[in-house]
Order: sequence, then C-alpha cells, then structure tokens
Amino acid sequence: MATTKYTPRLARKYKDEVVPALSKKFGYKSVMQTPKLKKIAINRGVNGAVADKKLVEVAVEELSQITGQKAVATYSKKDISNFKLRKGMPIGARVTLRGEKMYEFLDRLISVALPRVRDFRGINDKSFDGRGNYTLGITEQIIFPEIDIDKVNKITGMDITFVTSGQNNEEAYELLKELGMPFKKTTN
Repeated sequence: MATTKYTPRLARKYKDEVVPALSKKFGYKSVMQTPKLKKIAINRGVNGAVADKKLVEVAVEELSQITGQKAVATYSKKDISNFKLRKGMPIGARVTLRGEKMYEFLDRLISVALPRVRDFRGINDKSFDGRGNYTLGITEQIIFPEIDIDKVNKITGMDITFVTSGQNNEEAYELLKELGMPFKKTTN
C-alpha cells in the first residue's frame, strides 16, 4: 500500500494555479523562472524586555504556538545607554519558516488570522522593498487563534516578512496576490 505524501493546500495551489497564471502574465518560458515564496520570517521586538526578562520568554512561547515551529530569542548587538541596553541582552523573538510549515502558516494567516483584525479592509501594497520581498506589520498577536486571550498580559505586534524569488515588486505582488493575500483594492 503506497502512502501519499501530505502537501499543504497552498503548495498545491501554487503548483496548479499560480505558476500557470504568472507564466501567462509575465511570459515565462520555463517553470523555473516563475517567482516562488522562499521563506517567511517573523520577527517580534519586545518592549520592556530590558526590565523584565520573562517578557522575551513569553514572546518566544507565543511565536512558537503561532507558527508551529520553535522560535528563538534575539539579542542586542550593541550597548545603547539611553535605553539601558547592554550588548547581548534578549530583546525579542524570531522564527523563519520554510517548506510545508511556511505554506501552512500562510494559509492560516490568510484564511483565519487576517479576517479577525478589527475593521480589516485589506493589507497595504506599498510595503515591498524593491527586491521582491514584502513586510507586513501586525499590531496584535491575539488575531491568531492559537493565542489564548485570557493568558495574554501584554498585547504586542510583530513583523512578517515574505521572501520571494521575484526580481521586482510587481512579480512579488502578483505572486502573493495569486496565493490569496488580501491586498487593498486600489481605486483608479
């Protein structure tokens, strides 16, 4: 009996729908030219981490719950006396997703988390960096269903960066739009 390997829904959608759509739009001659999502990096700075080390542990735990992958603490690279910050102090948390976990997280973000944002009208399409990467800022971690709102003592945000193999903003925008990212409707 042959077992079928699990493939995330968005990974199948990418192969079956997104690649043909992008090839048609941009005129790629090879499937390998089609931009793809390489990784999703989630970064979270913790305000007040200098005074309370437990805040970083909570941030790491929450990021691990949200992504399904172990998050790591980030440390300061230099001393900043105004913030009472010493080199090597924990100041945040981060996690990088690739492969199946990346597609699973993106699916949950698009279909579950973003619709839970208050007064959600779509995400801004101006946050591309010129090299085909997109960064999305989220103000509240409680939009993710994995977070128990009763156990949250401080609402904080995070930055989610989508790293694509697109050569420019237009290719990356079309890739993310085809994958289902709810960009704001532009009125012309």
